[in-house]
Amino acid sequence: MSADEIDPSGADMEEREHDNALEDVIAVDENDEEQGMVNRLEAHTGDGIRHRAFTALVFDGDGNVLLAQRAPNKRLWDSCWDGTVASHPVEGQSQVEATRQRLEEELGITPNQYSDLRVTDKFEYKRYYMNEGLEWEVCAVLQLTLEDTTLDPDEEEVAGLMWVPYERLYEHPKWYRQLRLCPWFEIAMRRDFSE
Repeated sequence: MSADEIDPSGADMEEREHDNALEDVIAVDENDEEQGMVNRLEAHTGDGIRHRAFTALVFDGDGNVLLAQRAPNKRLWDSCWDGTVASHPVEGQSQVEATRQRLEEELGITPNQYSDLRVTDKFEYKRYYMNEGLEWEVCAVLQLTLEDTTLDPDEEEVAGLMWVPYERLYEHPKWYRQLRLCPWFEIAMRRDFSE
């Protein structure tokens, strides 16, 4: 999987007005050791700044993973399919705490719907998205299985939802090519099956 080698030219005024442009993310070194807080937009433009992130894969107990289509208003990887939520913990927040928060905010999934949330992997990657920006993250992977699959998605965050057989998605990527998967999810899935 190769990165687009388009060099983003930086942030313009329209990008500065994006909802989360004034938020901070946690800068980290290659070992995920904190290096201080950095502006979220600066971390995702130009050459980028390595920062802490997570992706959470939600399963249904029958081998299906819940894919969520990112809302079209997202600045990076808009309308692409993710596995299930991805974001950045805030200062002082663990990956598990951040995942619980995003699951509830984006999909209405509450902690009483699962009991097995756990960190399963961590990797570093860097990918450019057209000439809009990039992700350069040390990304933790978390997984959980829903005992109750009731969902209440926030349309500002999620454009669509789809349960997909996880193993079939990995073994037959061409069958799902039209979905345009987010790179961090593709990496997490590949690593999950190669272990």
